[in-house]
Amino acid sequence: MSSVKDKIDLNHIPKHVAIIMDGNGRWAKSRGEERTFGHKNAISAVRNAINACNEIHIPYLTLYTFSSENWSRPDEEVSTLMNLLSETLILEAEEIFTKGLRLHIIGDIEKLPALVRDQLMHVADLTKDNTGGNLILALSYGSRQEILQAVKRISTKVKNGEITEEDIDEKLFEDHLYTRDFPPVDLMIRTSGEVRISNFLLWQMAYAEMQFLDILWPDFTKDSFFQCIVDYQCKERRYGKTSEQLGSGL
Repeated sequence: MSSVKDKIDLNHIPKHVAIIMDGNGRWAKSRGEERTFGHKNAISAVRNAINACNEIHIPYLTLYTFSSENWSRPDEEVSTLMNLLSETLILEAEEIFTKGLRLHIIGDIEKLPALVRDQLMHVADLTKDNTGGNLILALSYGSRQEILQAVKRISTKVKNGEITEEDIDEKLFEDHLYTRDFPPVDLMIRTSGEVRISNFLLWQMAYAEMQFLDILWPDFTKDSFFQCIVDYQCKERRYGKTSEQLGSGL
């Protein structure tokens, strides 16, 4: 019997997949547990996504780990999430390194607890020479905040005479985003049945295919990921052109 993975065309793999990992709280609630129970049981789903990417050689995976809006959640939940992130980094650092992955962090990491920030920087430094793939964690991240910061930095450069208004184009703007070293998102996946992008990579997902799954994040498996790739490969990505133009090579 063929597996979902066998249906994937390895010559048509997206370069950059981004995931909104949603549904931990509802998963816990359905089991009569506190929301934090869901977060703790979501680690296996994270491993599944990373391993699936690694198996089919997707070079960039971005995980929406903690949004700028998440700071407004109850203190106990935020504390649990930070502690869980710290524990996971300790447990998974060797695995990330062994897989040849390079860890990147995007977001306002200065807001993170010092211990977590130091651990993140340690793993990022440990893996900086790895070339087997890029794991990007969006932490304390908000896309509108990112865009505003880019606008302010560019405005300052214009004011200081470092660049002119005529120098500003898409490439220059992208060079001022957290994601300046990464390609645009090809595929965005969101679990939990919610159909929105929640202030995540707004610029970077301009032409991304989007898939909204009715499963909760802790139930996300490698086959869930592989099926998303199969569905992605069934799409015709036109980038504003017509099917006829694509067929003619225009």
